[in-house]
Amino acid sequence: MIRKIAVVAGAFALCFITGPVHAVDGFSVEAGRGNDRANVLRIAAQWRWRKERPVDERWRLLGYWEASAGAWESAHDSSADFALTPVFRFERYGRQRVPYLEAAIGFHILSRHISRERQFSTNFQFGDHIGAGIRSGKYDFGLRFQHLSNGGIRRPNPGINFLLLRFQYHFD
Repeated sequence: MIRKIAVVAGAFALCFITGPVHAVDGFSVEAGRGNDRANVLRIAAQWRWRKERPVDERWRLLGYWEASAGAWESAHDSSADFALTPVFRFERYGRQRVPYLEAAIGFHILSRHISRERQFSTNFQFGDHIGAGIRSGKYDFGLRFQHLSNGGIRRPNPGINFLLLRFQYHFD
């Protein structure tokens, strides 16, 4: 799995060589476990939306784009995962230890199925997640629950769920 992650990480890094690096607002790493004892490791880059909406004097709604690349591995098989996801974040105003909630629905491309028991009929999957965490200055620590499935495009559509721990570094 380490070799596959290195290949995925290298391919993802090449994306930054071709474009202006200053456009990236953050970088994250997440690891987790899913159905069929599938392990996942992902890296991602984030680009903030420049508009935010105050909800009241203590909370605001903001968002960002997240492009990620990762690898899944189970006892039977492994798969590469590439995704682009718009993420909506409900965040408290503040300078230190800012709590947040977030939700997203994005698009994933998988290289193959994850196990003999969980055969995906399409490489294209929708990935939705809900999460919570704390941002402290430039650092962000979070927990996400993620579900991937093809949304009924074709059968079989077993879907898969992951529980993910996430660390993000903000460049701003």
